[in-house]
Amino acid sequence: MSKETKMTAATGDSRAVMGELLAAFEQFKQANDQRLAEIETRAAADVLLEDKVARIDKALDSQKSALDRLVHEAARPGLAPGADRSAASTGFAAYMRSGQLAEGKSATAGTPGEGGHVVPAETEARIDRLLAEASPIRAIATVRQTASGTFRKPVSRGGAATGWVSETAARPETDAPSLELIEFPAAELYAMPAATQQLLDDAMVDVEDWLAEEVRDVFAAQESAAFVSGDGINKPRGLLDYTAVAEGTQAWGELGYVATGTAGGFDATDPADALIDLIYAPKTAYRAKGRFLMNRQTVSAVRRFKDADGNYLWQPALGEGASSTLLGYPVTEAEDMPDIGTDSASIAFGDFARGYLVLDRQGVEVLRDPFSAKPYVLFYTTKRVGGGVQDFEAIKLLKFGVS
Repeated sequence: MSKETKMTAATGDSRAVMGELLAAFEQFKQANDQRLAEIETRAAADVLLEDKVARIDKALDSQKSALDRLVHEAARPGLAPGADRSAASTGFAAYMRSGQLAEGKSATAGTPGEGGHVVPAETEARIDRLLAEASPIRAIATVRQTASGTFRKPVSRGGAATGWVSETAARPETDAPSLELIEFPAAELYAMPAATQQLLDDAMVDVEDWLAEEVRDVFAAQESAAFVSGDGINKPRGLLDYTAVAEGTQAWGELGYVATGTAGGFDATDPADALIDLIYAPKTAYRAKGRFLMNRQTVSAVRRFKDADGNYLWQPALGEGASSTLLGYPVTEAEDMPDIGTDSASIAFGDFARGYLVLDRQGVEVLRDPFSAKPYVLFYTTKRVGGGVQDFEAIKLLKFGVS
């Protein structure tokens, strides 16, 4: 199937799924309105009605996931069989299929004498692109590549003085800014996909595309968890690993939070008030590109909220590749964010591109192992990734607690 035909088919499918998504949301609103009316008049909703709302809610999640997959598949470039490849790509394909190294090729770092291979740039770019699709925080954070094992970034903590002067007036010396050096070490992330030799011998199989697809989900699952809650030891440091204190009392290096006022939940009378407080916790400059970050269970909870005029605060995506919105701001779903519980920080809001840095050390390495799991060939694939908060004012948390 040509790329044009693939895109046309995917576009038709995505439009159909989007229509189903919007229709399901209308059904959800009708059922939830009925549920709320029963609660108001009878203090409780019918069990069958509660089940109906829950079923439609799950259907909305499934349809949104299906729509995202279709959009990503349509946008994904491919290399047709027989298309021209670079010399590096051709050499790497030969290594993948038979273990043959190009003449003069050295072993990979860390495995002297074992004959590894650094993947060509186009394959590394393909892996990175697939990771951006599957890893929610990578998709919204700043991603930087480096050739060193540790990236050091000086950041200003303020303190630089300014002033107004006339054209000929003296310029008094001002206070120097207070700088802090933060470090982001890159840790090794690995996967070990397996293939049969028959698959590798098949000339119609794009082995580079196969490798990228195989390591995508494994890499994405591991790094997504680390970007949320990693402790920074042999992995990136997650945004929830930093000390969180009440908004307005935090020092540099701490994240501010807004409390819901209710342990393990939203306020029963005005649940949306906490979300509005969270939106206005960051400074105006960060709200312009602000977005919510939460898991699917939390989305299910906020999807039922309405404003004083009876309008739902959550709205489904209205375009292909677009995000659902909450109070007008995009929502990114990250399953590694904690479920709502007592004192949990289950929702984050802010400008994640300014707030969180993902560090990729250049070079994805593959070690071919045809011996350890015969008749399968293992491909020990490594990638070095780091991450951490780079601007502590850009991201705020919602704490489900009294204070």
